Amino acid sequence: MRIGIDVGGTNTDAVLLDGDTVLATVKSPTTTDVTTGVVRAVTAVLDAPGAAPGTVTAVMIGTTHFVNALVEGARLAPTAAVRLGLPATAALPPMADWPPRLRAALTGGDRDGPAVYLCHGGHEYDGRPISPLDPAELRAVAADIAARGIGSVAVSAVFSPVTAEDETRAAEILAAELGAGVHLSLSHEIGRVGLLPRENATIVNAALRDLADTIVAALGQALARAGITAPLFLSQNDGTLMDAEYARRHPVATFASGPTNSMRGAARLSGLTDCAVVDIGGTTTDVGILTGGFPREATGESETAGVRTNFRIPDVLSLGLGGGSLVGLTGPGAPTAGPRSVGYRLTDDALVFGGTVLTATDLAVAAGHAAIGDPALVAHLDRAAVRAALDHIAARIADTVDRMRTSPAPLPVVAVGGGSVLLAPGGLPGLPDVRRPAHFAVANAIGAAIAQVGGEIDRVYRIPPGRRDAVLDEARDEAVRNAENAGARPGTVTVVDIDEIPLAYLPGGTTRLRVKAVGDLDPARLEAARHA
Repeated sequence: MRIGIDVGGTNTDAVLLDGDTVLATVKSPTTTDVTTGVVRAVTAVLDAPGAAPGTVTAVMIGTTHFVNALVEGARLAPTAAVRLGLPATAALPPMADWPPRLRAALTGGDRDGPAVYLCHGGHEYDGRPISPLDPAELRAVAADIAARGIGSVAVSAVFSPVTAEDETRAAEILAAELGAGVHLSLSHEIGRVGLLPRENATIVNAALRDLADTIVAALGQALARAGITAPLFLSQNDGTLMDAEYARRHPVATFASGPTNSMRGAARLSGLTDCAVVDIGGTTTDVGILTGGFPREATGESETAGVRTNFRIPDVLSLGLGGGSLVGLTGPGAPTAGPRSVGYRLTDDALVFGGTVLTATDLAVAAGHAAIGDPALVAHLDRAAVRAALDHIAARIADTVDRMRTSPAPLPVVAVGGGSVLLAPGGLPGLPDVRRPAHFAVANAIGAAIAQVGGEIDRVYRIPPGRRDAVLDEARDEAVRNAENAGARPGTVTVVDIDEIPLAYLPGGTTRLRVKAVGDLDPARLEAARHA
């Protein structure tokens, strides 16, 4: 049996799965400290008939802890950024394009400003060194970092996804100088080709390392209090899993895992592998596209809290519209819905729960779309105004789906999330095939529970004439090995995505290859690999 949990801004959802069978589902308000809500959810699903802590083989959690910390600019550790690339790359220092409030958050009040260091090292796209690594230079950097009392360091080098040796050697030198307590994040383990956004992602990751230690430990203790000894996994933003130790080192990989879980859950519940997914929560609606059962990934850079990054992330459009959205039925521009929301206070503030705030959930109940709270408390609402507001909501969602489409061909839509009750039966404007499967309200938690283990490569290759197929086979094999080394069961791993991008501005048949492989989780193999 598996427990899947997804922590959202409004609700914490949990499911208990026995194979493909859903034994229990729970939807409860997210608590201020988040972890308390997780404990409640686990306890609730274990009340299902036949469930017991000893029967659980794995727990998968999708959490917003880390992305919330960045958005809020809170709980971030003072961080040093070390870039290897001199004499090149000096024009734009690390964090040059960051919002001032986040730059300040990473300094820890240091009057000298951000701790950024430009050092020699790095490589060209074909592996040729830009300049030799300078150990003495790095030792001097370490001394300054220690003097400033900084315990997290982000190391990035030019083209390190192609050749990581300078980052690895620099990390060894810095660790020897700064001691075992330092947290080191290396860019080749986190981002893709493209120095500045990869460096940004690495700095964010380093700033979250202290929080990751705290959160992962707290989640583990919560499961222990529930009597669960099964391994803990966290959802990554590509629809795959990472174990607790990997999550401690790479917390940034959880960004956007919520929409990813919802899309994966939608695929399992609907039986569709190619469709649009509309996930309507309490605060936002996320729209993404499933291709082969996995979310279509953003091909370029993404931005979170004003910081540009290039690690893998689903291609999702979000709008401030959900079940807790504040609604206006009268006045200029009416009807209106969102972007403000009552969030996790829905069960206190909405009219159907005896509150005083008109929300989108109240409209769904008044229209007869859902049996939530007390319908008598919204019986006074004007039916024509309610219908106009729900039509307005449906039109906005349909427009968002259209913006995500890449073809005029018919596209089925799967609606999930508790807020999907806002949609009337019969489809969206221009999108007649809209499905809302069983257990739609907890699709995110189901997506977490069924997540697989992935392996990926993203590298620039020089492909000689006549060698394309051989190079592709080599890349596929490496991605499969990476998945198996991450804990996937051999024989279940398949390649699900290949991007081949010729770089015409570089000589010698230069091509960027991105290959992703996924397989079923094998906890025993993962545990053996960790202790090997």
